[in-house]
Amino acid sequence: MRHAAVYFAGLLNDSEIKDKFDAIVCSDFLNLAEFKGLVGGPLADLPAVVYFHENQFAYPSRRYDERDLHFGFTNFTSCLAADEVWFNSAFNRDSFFAGLDKACKQWPDYQPVKAMESIREKCHIEPPGISFPDELASRDSKINRLSSSKFRLLWASRWEHDKNPTLLLAALRALKKMNIEFQLSVLGQSFRRVPDEFAQIKAEFGEHIIRWGFQESKQEYWTALDEADLFFSTADHEFFGIAAAEAVIRGLLPMLPNRLAYPELIRAHADMRRFEWFTYDGSADDFATKVSFLSRNRDLPAIFEARKMLERELRSDLNWQKRAKEMDARLDGLRGL
Repeated sequence: MRHAAVYFAGLLNDSEIKDKFDAIVCSDFLNLAEFKGLVGGPLADLPAVVYFHENQFAYPSRRYDERDLHFGFTNFTSCLAADEVWFNSAFNRDSFFAGLDKACKQWPDYQPVKAMESIREKCHIEPPGISFPDELASRDSKINRLSSSKFRLLWASRWEHDKNPTLLLAALRALKKMNIEFQLSVLGQSFRRVPDEFAQIKAEFGEHIIRWGFQESKQEYWTALDEADLFFSTADHEFFGIAAAEAVIRGLLPMLPNRLAYPELIRAHADMRRFEWFTYDGSADDFATKVSFLSRNRDLPAIFEARKMLERELRSDLNWQKRAKEMDARLDGLRGL
């Protein structure tokens, strides 16, 4: 975020094709205002969109004093320099403005109220798309999945603090305390610093584990989903929830905390019963209670149809072929085409 504008401006200023672009589309990691100032000329005058897959005001830190508000203000100036600002979810947009408002109120004077309002007027919600695997292969595997006597749970996230491994461990312990028969896949990429909870989970629940860690290919990941009945999250940080959406599209029941971007994904406003079935209040005890209910009632027609309806909605709304056309159309409109 500190030097991307310098790098890309240098790359384009030295390029023979710098006059052949139609628009600028960048992520929130680029300081768009700096970039425009450094490239100048025709490039700086192009219509520009900044896409927020997260935002630096709401990105979780281990401690408040670790937060560098400079990154949040980079997001702010990028929005001011953009013609349109796209967020992947309403939660992302709302948390951005809440954080910006809180930060700006700390200024002793000249608070940029007018500038903030100008950004609101050019915001749009543009969720990402998902590329789906072969549907027939997934349907065949579902038949075998339901024949298992043990409820198969799958958790998939980065192995970092913002995905709340503390709650993950507590939730599994709560399931065990309720004597729920389950098998477990704990998937995701790990880095140099792995939270201690993962070693504890492997030690305590080794007999339940069927898959562990990073899957080496996308096909392996799809196979892991096909082996599971329910996808669950414990995240403290989620601006959209692609893993949850992929799992639902692949046919899994979801169990998601009632916070962050997840309520949007479950379409809470459309079907409150479905929302109650597929979300929990963020505590280990409520998680275990809800999972226990679904493990006993997963084949009830009402629950089956609710899951199918959610699958159909997400499959329709998030198909990359559809989303790409919609995004292209918005870009064409911005270019006056």
